[in-house]
Amino acid sequence: MAQNVLGETLEPCNFDPVTGFYRDGCCNTGADDLGLHTICAVVTAEFLAHQRSIGNDLSTPAPIYGFPGLVPGDRWCVTAGNWLRAHQAGAAAYVVLASTHERTLDVVSLEVLREHAVDVPAGPGSLEA
Repeated sequence: MAQNVLGETLEPCNFDPVTGFYRDGCCNTGADDLGLHTICAVVTAEFLAHQRSIGNDLSTPAPIYGFPGLVPGDRWCVTAGNWLRAHQAGAAAYVVLASTHERTLDVVSLEVLREHAVDVPAGPGSLEA
């Protein structure tokens, strides 16, 4: 069973639209996934614009591939390298750590991923009513 960056079972990223290199809803990876589509990102307008600027247009539908085009708020398995480029440019998307594959740690540190995490509280105080 695949593991996430937290050392737990990898959780699904999104089924609407269905994501993942293998279009299984998860950010699974394997030998044929040369781009390492392992980060479950919650995309923002800024992230989508950055990706378009580096030649990775995630906004425009591509019906031939069953790709609807993404809008802010969609979850999508993005490549670790392109996410890191966006981070370095100040345009990183949010990250769902529970749905981000452990192989991401070959490219991006857990510390950097945590800076953009949306699925874990910053500290116990954020859980108090």
